Amino acid sequence: MPQSFITNDEFLSNRCIWVNGPVIVGAGPSGLAVAAGLKNQGVPFIILERTNCIASLWQNRTYDRLKLHLPKQFCQLPNFPFPEDFPEYPTKYQFITYLESYAKQFDINPRFNETVQSAKYDETFGFWRIKTISSSDSSFCEVEYICRWLVVATGENAEKIEPEFEGLQHFEGNVMHAGDYKSGASYRGKRVLVVGCGNSGMEVSLDLCNHNSKPSMVVRSSVHVLPREVLGKSTFQLAVLMMKYFPLWLVDKILLILARLILGNVEKYGLKRPPTGPIELKNTEGKTPVLDIGALQKIRSGDIKVVPGIKKFSPGKVELVNGQVLEIDSVVLATGYRSNVPSWLKENEFFSENGIPKNPFPNGWKGKGGLYAVGFTKRGLSGASLDAMSVALDIAKSWKEETKQKKKSIASRHRRCISHF
Repeated sequence: MPQSFITNDEFLSNRCIWVNGPVIVGAGPSGLAVAAGLKNQGVPFIILERTNCIASLWQNRTYDRLKLHLPKQFCQLPNFPFPEDFPEYPTKYQFITYLESYAKQFDINPRFNETVQSAKYDETFGFWRIKTISSSDSSFCEVEYICRWLVVATGENAEKIEPEFEGLQHFEGNVMHAGDYKSGASYRGKRVLVVGCGNSGMEVSLDLCNHNSKPSMVVRSSVHVLPREVLGKSTFQLAVLMMKYFPLWLVDKILLILARLILGNVEKYGLKRPPTGPIELKNTEGKTPVLDIGALQKIRSGDIKVVPGIKKFSPGKVELVNGQVLEIDSVVLATGYRSNVPSWLKENEFFSENGIPKNPFPNGWKGKGGLYAVGFTKRGLSGASLDAMSVALDIAKSWKEETKQKKKSIASRHRRCISHF
């Protein structure tokens, strides 16, 4: 797609805000980590967030029973450990408290309720132009930011994935995405179809069971289920340790042997394992293995029914691909999230069509023209933290080199800019 350029007159006719440093889009853990790194380096920045809070995914789109799936040492952000009195697997509320403390510690103050409409690199001037709509108290304001560096920190989970199913519009029961699900308390006694068998699908099904609901979980494809712990130690921690000494294929084989010994043969319950090992699959396709915290026991007992894919819905019912028809009251779509980067970033070299950097980890954090990405590693918070440190250091190096140079006539060239940061 050809690059669209602006003329001198067009550039000067727009009211804008000149940012003497990078613009960070997204105030989740990734954006906060980059901001903290820049603070430590003395680099000015602004951080834009479309919602009214930091870490909106955690605050607004997670269920009540959620805990971190990995031990806290693998989830902490740079230069700020979790409080010692936090458990090994903090709750979502503890994690939110931690992130709020992180923002306070590094004096990070995002611009909330500001949605990026477009971001485009202007090769004529060598700057990024970021157009936003700011909303507050029922009023809207269009703003344009001009900056040398752009950090995309909106992550892999910006938008819900809600697949279309034949007849779903005629179902008549309650349908919601797992991002809107909070607790099974309102589903007591209800027959609930949970679509998806990842960590969210498993946990939502378990939560429904614990509230005396009757969940059926749709398993459309293969899935790795691993114990969360082996002999009291985190399975993930064990895998990280083994990766230091053994090749990946051997680590995967050991993990599958341990899973078979501890969990038994899960395939007889309808949970078919992929042919690729869990770590290799995570690294190549970003598919996270399910870390079991009790759902498998409910599957064994029949409290959670495992069912195949969906053919179509009808009022109060769903027909499965094997011809079975279930009477159900509600549907929870545990179908995941996707990146929203293609909807606003006008760039087609660094990011792929699905909004993920084309270069895999650990080389997917830096593009051309001052473009950076954090939170797209498919390696959770630990991967995001590594990229955040790389981004902050790289920008700081460039920023310091440029500020040492003789000041050019930027002020006169951009005399219409109304603010500086």
